[in-house]
Amino acid sequence: MNPKLFIVSTPIGNYDDITLRAINSLKNADFIICEEFKEAKRLLSHLKIEKELFSLNEHNEEESSQEIFRKIKEGKTAALISDCGTPLFSDPGFLLVQMCINSKIKIEIVPGASSLMAALVGSGFKLDKFYYAGWLSPKKDVRRKELLRLKGIKELIVLMETPYRLKAILTDMLKIFSSSVQICIAFDLTLPSEKFYRGTSAQLLKIAEEKNLKGEFVLIINNK
Repeated sequence: MNPKLFIVSTPIGNYDDITLRAINSLKNADFIICEEFKEAKRLLSHLKIEKELFSLNEHNEEESSQEIFRKIKEGKTAALISDCGTPLFSDPGFLLVQMCINSKIKIEIVPGASSLMAALVGSGFKLDKFYYAGWLSPKKDVRRKELLRLKGIKELIVLMETPYRLKAILTDMLKIFSSSVQICIAFDLTLPSEKFYRGTSAQLLKIAEEKNLKGEFVLIINNK
């Protein structure tokens, strides 16, 4: 058999968003590479797929990549998934993919649900261009410097953050960006609790405090 690596996107919350191609790729793989066993087993159980699992995460990436690469080189077909969404997008897997590319092992990308695109489409902002700023620093002083730099970028700015830092980042934005800048918080995307909150940083901070918002979110700043 020819060695092969599938990079498989999985749902970001709603399991109904899994694609037929993703299901077939997982079924056809000899083994599956995941971030955390718990999340992978939950998804695979839902899909009624049983496969050998290998963990590849930020704690073991270098060692695990070497082990997994050796198995693929033996002629195995592997499928790489993350806890949710598209692998490698703010998730581990880079080293393994580079090894496969350098050894001319075939890589097949299986696209799927994206929190980034869902947030942009639902934001109500014009989508001709956007700047992906990714994850800001958890350290307040560093984060404020990063926001100050982003203030000079006159585009839609997309930020990813952990659920428990929403109020902190809105507080920082209130101090740094213009009070009239419009923001959209795409909250709990694809889940029954999905909601889009739109307004200024002051308005959204008030909502976050009143509702005590805790959940996954993407934050979009209309800084044009």
